[in-house]
Amino acid sequence: MAAFLRLALLCVSVVVLRASDDPVAVAIGHAKAHPQGEVPASFVAADYRGDLRDLPIGVFESGVGGLTVLEALKAHDRHDNRTGKAGADGVPDFAGERFVYFGDQANMPYGNYSAVGRTDFLRELILRDVLFLLGRRHARGAKPPVKAIVIACNTATAYGLEDIRAAVKAWGLPVIVVGVVEAGAQGLAETAGDSQGGVAVLATVGTCASNAYPKALAKVTARPVLQLGSATLAAAIEGDPSVRTPIRDIIRADVGAFLRSAAADKAEPIDTLMLGCTHYPLVAEEISAAFGYWRDHETDGRKPYAALVAKELKQVNPAAWTAEALWRSLQAAQMLAVTKSSAGDLFYISVPNPAWPGVGLAADGSLSYEYKYGRQPEQVGREDTINVPMTLEKLPGATAKLVREKLPLTWRSLQSAR
Repeated sequence: MAAFLRLALLCVSVVVLRASDDPVAVAIGHAKAHPQGEVPASFVAADYRGDLRDLPIGVFESGVGGLTVLEALKAHDRHDNRTGKAGADGVPDFAGERFVYFGDQANMPYGNYSAVGRTDFLRELILRDVLFLLGRRHARGAKPPVKAIVIACNTATAYGLEDIRAAVKAWGLPVIVVGVVEAGAQGLAETAGDSQGGVAVLATVGTCASNAYPKALAKVTARPVLQLGSATLAAAIEGDPSVRTPIRDIIRADVGAFLRSAAADKAEPIDTLMLGCTHYPLVAEEISAAFGYWRDHETDGRKPYAALVAKELKQVNPAAWTAEALWRSLQAAQMLAVTKSSAGDLFYISVPNPAWPGVGLAADGSLSYEYKYGRQPEQVGREDTINVPMTLEKLPGATAKLVREKLPLTWRSLQSAR
């Protein structure tokens, strides 16, 4: 009889979770139904009733691109740590904080879900990321809950920021939520000076499709905004084996196609590049070089893009401004750490779960394209992927090289986490 009741309750739970088409309602209901955090995609409600100041800060992204945001957080020094006043003091502003990073690499790139009509499933993935950070569980043990969530992914910010804030409010959690898109727009506003040139937003196809940057930038500037969406660059930076074109060639081709379209539309000259994907700071030099290549490119004795691309291009990296937005939010809420943590940062990554019924795997063990992009929103607690500690060995060689060379603080932290 007891076994029958447990089965009946499980069936009722499944019906309730699938009764709504809204991923936010599903996630809210799922977590509220499991306040002890005993199942996937749930958290211990009691963890958020006391003093949260010494809890770590959660950072998530669709893969490893968000490590550029983590680097910016670890390097950020715009305030006096003793007084909180503006002005660097030689001590990183988050020196007393601990970070928990999660990269949903098994399900990346997030930027392609909207292109195949899976926006609601993407929203579900994003909420699962948040629930993982809020909770204590991972596939190989326990992790601490977090006091703040940094959405270190432009696509996840574009499609999930409002969902996350709505869910956190519904759960009654005093958790700070910061996204890179709003921070990037604020960064442009605070650094633009007298510039009136066009802004080129370089992002994934999904981020561009959301129009998140044009909307956010319209609130702070009247400058013209153009978008360059790449379908493969983020995956190439991640070391995705299905992308065999060299990174430099992808960037050059994408920029060339973008400038041809801009020239045909008689767009305003561009003088600012918004790095609207957290992977892109890792190849910022290659991006600038590609714009320079096409600016100087000759066709039939003329340079068709010379007037379209300024000789001096300013780059806005939303990562640095995300760090500032987070500091301001924590300072205002009086949630900066009181006791400096002696523990190191924690890193997690998602991997396919071959034990999940019906999961589709490619020859290399990753989720197959058909399975990955064929899924519909179901139970937020599904486990066709599981979250495990990220180690240096799990980073593709090319990606590890970029992190080691360009993100030294994060590289050191990753080495300590081994």
